[in-house]
Amino acid sequence: MKTSLHRDPSAPEEAMVGGLLSSDLLEALPDAIVAVDHDGTIVQVNSQARELFGYDRGELIGQKIELLVPESYRGKHQHHRENYAEAPKTRRMGAELDLYGRRRNGSEFPVEVSLSPISTPKGTFVLSAIRDISDRKRVAEELRRVNEELHRRTAEQLGEYRSRLASIIDSSEDAILSKDLNGMITSWNRGAENIYGYTAEEIVGKHISLLTPADRPDEISEILEKIERGESTEHYESVRVTKDGRHLNVSISVSPLHDAAGNIIGASAIARDISAQKRAEGQLRQAQKMEAIGRLAGGVAHDFNNVLAIINACREFLRDRIDPAADTSVYVDNIRKATERGALLTKQLLAFSRTSAVQPRLLDLNERLKDISKLLRPLMGDDVEILVTSKSPTAIVEADPGQLDQIVINLAVNARDAMPRGGKFILETGTVRFDETLDRHQTMPAGKYVQLAVSDSGVGMDEATISHIFEPFFTTKEVGKGTGLGLATVYGIVKQSAGHIRVYSEPGHGTTFKIYLPNADHKVGTGPSIEAETVSPQREGTTILLVEDDEIMRSLTRQLLQEHGYKVFEANDGKSALEWVQSYRGAIDLLLTDVVMRRMSGPELVERLNASHPTLKVVYMSGYTGELMAERDVLKRGITLLEKPFTRTALLNTIHAALD
Repeated sequence: MKTSLHRDPSAPEEAMVGGLLSSDLLEALPDAIVAVDHDGTIVQVNSQARELFGYDRGELIGQKIELLVPESYRGKHQHHRENYAEAPKTRRMGAELDLYGRRRNGSEFPVEVSLSPISTPKGTFVLSAIRDISDRKRVAEELRRVNEELHRRTAEQLGEYRSRLASIIDSSEDAILSKDLNGMITSWNRGAENIYGYTAEEIVGKHISLLTPADRPDEISEILEKIERGESTEHYESVRVTKDGRHLNVSISVSPLHDAAGNIIGASAIARDISAQKRAEGQLRQAQKMEAIGRLAGGVAHDFNNVLAIINACREFLRDRIDPAADTSVYVDNIRKATERGALLTKQLLAFSRTSAVQPRLLDLNERLKDISKLLRPLMGDDVEILVTSKSPTAIVEADPGQLDQIVINLAVNARDAMPRGGKFILETGTVRFDETLDRHQTMPAGKYVQLAVSDSGVGMDEATISHIFEPFFTTKEVGKGTGLGLATVYGIVKQSAGHIRVYSEPGHGTTFKIYLPNADHKVGTGPSIEAETVSPQREGTTILLVEDDEIMRSLTRQLLQEHGYKVFEANDGKSALEWVQSYRGAIDLLLTDVVMRRMSGPELVERLNASHPTLKVVYMSGYTGELMAERDVLKRGITLLEKPFTRTALLNTIHAALD
């Protein structure tokens, strides 16, 4: 039986959820996402949901969520949904609830669901993150069958089935381990080795507290006390420490282990790395917070403008009634100066909230920067060298010229403060095309963009500072030396211009802001003909050592290179890579390494390898620009640098060119 599904195609997607959730953001989340209103009507989905359930987007929008639930469950599901709507709260429903989804073709599959209510001016919406757990169910069922067989088979057959059980456990991507009642580790699977970095030989016989951070001293003892009482712990979220010191978010299930007589002799634990999921949830919360702050800032700015207008009108009346030569006239002038400062603040707030009036027009960013750079010399001082470079003859965008000036000026002011002893301030433009990127943060739609990279050689920022820099009134400056609106204004202008902004910075390594604005050269008829990008041919058997400290970035890059025929070995920093090379006896054709990493940088790694591998080809990766890297003497000029974010085509063609 076919269901008639209709939806107004002209309805903008952001309007579905009050503008809070953009499809770009939902596409960055790893799970299938379905957003519903208070009546259970689907208002937004991401591509993962469409792929998981087999529907087109137009077939889902406007339908009840029960469309995705097996028919035998729909009555109960509607009842549970109505009860949840009365008191919505964040809730994660695990595999033990035996939940199922229904695809378009009628097939059913087990799922795990996380519910998150989101309050908007149009009411409360519920965001459902849905994960297919068929593989997990299959492993659990296989374990159950093997255990049943173990009890039925004779002693001669136990060895065979124990080997089979060990193989199943080792095939799991989750960390599966066991420990005795004193907390000493007694078994350790390959998934645990991949997640935590320790081999079984290194950790069996050690205490489980080796994996816990110092700020959780009582967590292990509390879990072991529950185990001794025969209690289990399901889907407990915590933090664990890897061999190289990284902190991971994990979801842990712990169950008692019994001997043949039924006595509790220890515990088995299954841990899943949920760090990527936590990062995605954090990005979602940050986006919601920025949108909420933007609306508040816009409302405050409009009201404050009315107050300033009244103050200014009163000042005009006072000015007409006071002798200009009188001593009191200075107070009237102070009122004028204060209202002008207040008006400037409200202008910045309105720019951040994206409600200020703009007058976009077509302009060449290359030409605009020539004019802006003349204003930067007195602003930056004589001890700062200003460099302006362009990688393309034109950089046509459609934007408000005054707002573009404001972006550069605000970033220049911040750069000046970050270089108290002088340095270099670099403005670079170019055009880039994005079809698909390997950057987990990148949510830009495919297309051609003009890139403005603004770099400084200053003190840099840590991750905690970067996570707050676009928030209004956040500042690292002393009290009275900054409003905290500069970068918030930049963020608002970029978003208002349909653009995107990225930040690359680490303490001691300077900062690069990369701003991407839609390319508009086609609107003036000067756009060059677009040639399809070609990917270099596959090179079977070529060996690449990949060194990247971001786990997700490293995994995606490795997978793509392997699919193109390369043999890839990987390391998470320079020191680990050096240790691996010293123990590896085969040939290495190319080193693909990040530039800035903890423990040992990419250039330092290359220098250490020169003696043993003088002919090794090298390609560097970095979020910083090549110009900044060269100016800081981090990289020598002429070295191959692949700037992040990069596309699949750019990666493969750069590797191919370096090998030739």
